[in-house]
Amino acid sequence: MGERPAVEAEGMTKSYGTAKVLDGVGLRVARGSAFALLGPNGAGKTTAVRVLTTLTRADAGSVRVAGFDVVRERGRVRRAISLTGQYAALDEAQTGEENVRMMARLNGLSAHRARERARTLLERFGLGQAAGRRVATYSGGMRRRLDLAAGLTGSPEVVFLDEPTTGLDPRSRRAMWDTVSGLVDDGATVFLTTQYLEEADRLAHRVALLDEGRIVAEGTPAELKRRVAGQRLELTLADAAAYETVAAHLGTRALGADREALTLGVATDGHAAHVRALLDELDPERVAVDRFAVHGATLDDVFLSLTGRAATKTPREGATDRDAHRETEYADV
Repeated sequence: MGERPAVEAEGMTKSYGTAKVLDGVGLRVARGSAFALLGPNGAGKTTAVRVLTTLTRADAGSVRVAGFDVVRERGRVRRAISLTGQYAALDEAQTGEENVRMMARLNGLSAHRARERARTLLERFGLGQAAGRRVATYSGGMRRRLDLAAGLTGSPEVVFLDEPTTGLDPRSRRAMWDTVSGLVDDGATVFLTTQYLEEADRLAHRVALLDEGRIVAEGTPAELKRRVAGQRLELTLADAAAYETVAAHLGTRALGADREALTLGVATDGHAAHVRALLDELDPERVAVDRFAVHGATLDDVFLSLTGRAATKTPREGATDRDAHRETEYADV
């Protein structure tokens, strides 16, 4: 018999009044893996995390985390997990070391062990030199890393990260990605919700797409992208009229349509013969398409294909054109 999953949920349901936020959600997260939950605004990602971390009780369904029932064994679940939210929960008047040491003491460590644990974690997250500074002087990225360090004082089995890089600059975001990868390398299970598709693509072994309270797709990032198309032919149209004509011709086949940028995509197998055939089909007079490129399918294509809605593209500050093309953000409740 295989090892029990770190997170398992069946029929997880939650409503607020007449609004059903989670509608029979099922999840299985293998131990020692990174799992990403993606979804559009209001999909229920944060509510799912709150149920899994015992902060909210589901209306129906069974949920176990680290092998324990989140209702009947809530205390054991809480001792086995760590939760880092979108905003760092830190005492700004204390130093970084004092914050981590305080959390270690709350987790039952002796004063001596708490000091050692704090020193080890601060060095691990690149905060050793700033350990004696008040948190009020820390940058956003430093605060997020300190918050994560504080949450690891109890050596949790499962680490929940709810939008961990929201608002961070590109350098801080990549530093956090390295930190998350390190947690998994050390054997922890990471359950991640994120606005950034690139983040899920890079960090997660498996991804689940939550839409209107239901899981509509789950698999590895590569599996989900193959489900839509192996490749995407991206077209930049000559003008607004050409865009409307080609978009109307493609209909539901269109991927990643952006009227303002005059771009849209269509699935292709990537071979030259198929690309030529598509161009001949969509622009027989050779006047509508200004330029084209072939790209690998993205998680944004998966989202659009399965939900019928495009995500809002927001390039990162300081990002290159290539990064801006690849990265798509989701907002969540």
